Amino acid sequence: MMLVHLPGDRSGVYVMSIMRDTWTEIPGHGEHKINAAMALGGVPLMVQTVQGLVGVPIDHVAVIDFEGFKGLTDALGGVEVDNAQPFQSRGGDGEYFAAGPLTLQGGSALKFVRERYAFADGDYQRVRNQQAFMRGLLSKLISAQTLGNPVRLHAAAGAISPYLSVDEGLDAVRVGELAFELRGVKAGDIEMFTLPNAGVGTSADGQSIVVPDAAATAALAQALKTDQLSGFVAGLDAATR
Repeated sequence: MMLVHLPGDRSGVYVMSIMRDTWTEIPGHGEHKINAAMALGGVPLMVQTVQGLVGVPIDHVAVIDFEGFKGLTDALGGVEVDNAQPFQSRGGDGEYFAAGPLTLQGGSALKFVRERYAFADGDYQRVRNQQAFMRGLLSKLISAQTLGNPVRLHAAAGAISPYLSVDEGLDAVRVGELAFELRGVKAGDIEMFTLPNAGVGTSADGQSIVVPDAAATAALAQALKTDQLSGFVAGLDAATR
């Protein structure tokens, strides 16, 4: 689960991962891991839950499943990532991912972003890998060759759209508007980070959870409300980012 924030001056793109086991209040259901919101109430409850967590409205939503993820990656001709940690994904069809630059196609890309058992810190490294993939995907989409060329922009939007479910407000017109507004953004202007947390723990009913950091979450909410997320992100340590 990722929250994307575009500052008012469109000077960059901020992508915040929310770890799936984050313990939080789900409206009408009490405390649960945040990923339970989708099972309990679908996209509307998921949006309501994240809004309650970060303290600001969410304007648009995009959802993709596993098959769509593979199709989207292949439609873009693969996605380039800089893999910080070499690993072997588990299973009979496991795959080795060397450190350094990689170009991932559909099936391999899905293994790359889903693997957690290969890492000592499990979900934490998986989230970092997901961020690396998202950085590569966004870098390809916001390149000057794409955003500065209406024909290529239309082709890219057409390649992506079959694999995503989006809210009714995120139509072709709105996508075009956002693309034009972001035409000055470069790959280096993409900031990736994770919602700060207090590590892992156990809930009252015995579940393994990611413990929320209430003070950091409150600071995040204030930064989003005042459009000062750059200062918040700059204050995070390297491990969190």
